[in-house]
Amino acid sequence: MSVANILNSMADTFEDRKSADPTSSYVASLFNKGEDAILKKVGEESVEFILAAKSEDKQHLVAEAADVWFHMLVLMSHKGLGPNDILEELHRREGTSGIAEKASRGQ
Repeated sequence: MSVANILNSMADTFEDRKSADPTSSYVASLFNKGEDAILKKVGEESVEFILAAKSEDKQHLVAEAADVWFHMLVLMSHKGLGPNDILEELHRREGTSGIAEKASRGQ
């Protein structure tokens, strides 16, 4: 399965979880708790990712990166966005100097 297919499958699952019983699913419980709870998880997982990057355990780093992606995609779903929105933005930036792209944001 391609990366895009995995991400889109996750996005479909998240959409299903929006209307699911919060006791039946972790994602449904996050949606039920609201945006602040989702933001808190994104923040917690981001800190754990940074801490894992300081260690020499590459598998731990990968696991924490997956947690960040997962919770970020939950947040994107909460906002009505999905992985394709991110992939389209990355595609738009492809071939553009990072310095030039960052400078264009201020204009």
